[in-house]
Amino acid sequence: MGNWVNWLLVIGGGICIIAELALGAVTGFDLALLGVAVSAGGTLGLVFGSTMVGIFSAGALALIYLAFLRRLLRLRLTVKNQSSNVDALVGHTGVVTARIAPHSAGRVKVGDEIWRAELVEPQAPPRNPGDTITIEGIEGVTLRVR
Repeated sequence: MGNWVNWLLVIGGGICIIAELALGAVTGFDLALLGVAVSAGGTLGLVFGSTMVGIFSAGALALIYLAFLRRLLRLRLTVKNQSSNVDALVGHTGVVTARIAPHSAGRVKVGDEIWRAELVEPQAPPRNPGDTITIEGIEGVTLRVR
């Protein structure tokens, strides 16, 4: 068959890598890493001067990636949706430090911080210092509490 098969593997793998980059990693780097495996197999075939070595090593490297490494890579690349900053306060409790009444903001202590707070429900009874509240939401720097 000749070395043209190995060159085809190298070029085909390169095209896969370029396609992955052009697509913006929508395949989760699978296309790029399979391209690397195919190119590496073609390169080994060129180094050893054997079409069979190129085809076998390209297939073996692709199989190793798909069977073993793909799962590990997916676990590392998976983005976990985790609240951060003030969004993490929603659902937490706090203690009223300054009276909160309908249409009148007060203050609450959440952890070590004092926050401005308003009632979520305008018809709710006022909360007095020492009462426990639950944070329902945040608007700017004001906690919306129940």
